[in-house]
Amino acid sequence: MDIRYSAHPNDVQRYTTEELRREFLITDLYVPDTVQATYSHVDRMVVMGIMPVNEEVPIDKGVDIWANFGTTYFFERREAGIFNLGGKGHITVDGVRYDLGYEDCLYISKGAKEVTFGSEDPAEPARFYLASTPAHKECKTTLLTMEKANHRPCGEAELANKRVINQFIHPDVLETCQLSMGLTQLAPGSVWNTMPAHTHERRMEVYTYFEIPQDQVVFHMMGRPTEVRPIVMRNYEAVISPSWSIHSGCGTANYTFIWAMGGENQTFDDMDNLKPTDLR
Repeated sequence: MDIRYSAHPNDVQRYTTEELRREFLITDLYVPDTVQATYSHVDRMVVMGIMPVNEEVPIDKGVDIWANFGTTYFFERREAGIFNLGGKGHITVDGVRYDLGYEDCLYISKGAKEVTFGSEDPAEPARFYLASTPAHKECKTTLLTMEKANHRPCGEAELANKRVINQFIHPDVLETCQLSMGLTQLAPGSVWNTMPAHTHERRMEVYTYFEIPQDQVVFHMMGRPTEVRPIVMRNYEAVISPSWSIHSGCGTANYTFIWAMGGENQTFDDMDNLKPTDLR
């Protein structure tokens, strides 16, 4: 498990490109039949990439649960949201199988003990993207399709930010402990996400970008509003956004991304908005 510690914004101002990428960028999420895990000390968010090809992969494969979490199983004091970004797959939770197609999401509640991942076709394996936060109560493990999500169109084509925010793990859709998670789709010709930019001191966020066309990239903007720094990102990479940082991106083509938040509340619109002209 890759451990990422918290970084003070004053220090980040002096980071080189490589230091910025090393602290906040998460790469190589999908390796056949492995669990690629990153533990961020920012609100103790865990990000995993799981790509089962030739076997059923348990969530703790290669992860020392006791050493990293001080618990006997992963979901003892955690909850998680998992999106499938690949071929057809399935997740088995304490003997109950959930089949996930492309962009389907499974919420797993605190208390789940045995969780495994599988693909239907090794030639087109599932790519399971997981984000997990600490949890203090049990909710209901629930399969969510795009039809069940809460859809919020926003932005304008004239500003190159026309998009639909699809809220999957959200208080308007189902009860969770603290995790919020969703998928945002940019319209063709639109390249900006989360613009106008904002911060939310009360919680952190992780983005993962996908559906980036081959040979294209996304410039993810982070940092204090007056100290903006870019991280160049490629398909299937993720990035950690501390509470003090903006989190916005501009692609060389349109793309899709998943956002996951954890912190003090689940109020989606509880943010400190900024004008584009406030940024430096």
